[in-house]
Amino acid sequence: MTEFVTSSAGDRVAYDKTGMGPALIFVAGAMQHRASDPLTTATAEAVAAQSVTAIVYDRLGRGESQVDDATHQSSDQSRAHSSDHSGDDSRDHSSDHSSDHSLDLPRELAAITALLEVAGGSAVLCGHSSGCSIALAAAATGLPVNGLVLWEAPLAPQGSGGREWAEEVERRVDAGDLEGALLHYMKDMPPEWLEGARSAPFFPALVAQAPSLLADAQSLAWAESAPHGELFASIRVPVEVMYGEQTLPIMEQAAESIVNAIPGAVQKRMPGANHSWEAEPMAQELAAFVHVSAVRPSA
Repeated sequence: MTEFVTSSAGDRVAYDKTGMGPALIFVAGAMQHRASDPLTTATAEAVAAQSVTAIVYDRLGRGESQVDDATHQSSDQSRAHSSDHSGDDSRDHSSDHSSDHSLDLPRELAAITALLEVAGGSAVLCGHSSGCSIALAAAATGLPVNGLVLWEAPLAPQGSGGREWAEEVERRVDAGDLEGALLHYMKDMPPEWLEGARSAPFFPALVAQAPSLLADAQSLAWAESAPHGELFASIRVPVEVMYGEQTLPIMEQAAESIVNAIPGAVQKRMPGANHSWEAEPMAQELAAFVHVSAVRPSA
């Protein structure tokens, strides 16, 4: 049953919460939400059966986490809330040119902060795709994260043009060119992914939620804005970076870079293909990770 929580930015965030125990929050990547992603829900239910509180939420602007910018508090408030938990590098997590009502990264971090409170004050974050860079930003800004599990983080090398790419996504959204924003967001993905999306009956729904891609784009741009050792220097929680047995080279390269940057981080190849995991093996791995992270001594 869907529950709701309101973030400090005034957004009503929809989520499912199952199980009882130390908490795990799934952070979806681009274009995902609960109704279109039964795999994550199935995984959450399998994790919850292993004495874990599992939370799956709709990212802002997707599914039931719809926003009403006529009544929404300015995103400047969400930036201020985010900066309360952050170090100096938090200023780089979003474009300086974000409009007051854009679904930007600080606003998404405010949603995650509200979910952490729902979870009891802290949780492990499981990021999928660009949800990995959002989860990394949450940990780097000092949110009460117990650990990070990152599935196929598509982090490009430093200086790969991410800032310009993210700004162009934002420019097209601000101009009302939502299809153009979506196509620009996907321009470096495998062409078969784009063709599959364009030919799918749900393509208009993907176009409609294009404004929600700004947080994904900004987090990915942040993740290539400096060496990972510098960006992730404040992260001192358990980190496990995973990728499927059939994956793209960028996923393995990014995993190696993250593991080299964060002391104690590990990487693991898991059953999975086409950017997705298999529910049962993933649930087993997540439950074990969450329980170990829950008993880890405080730094």
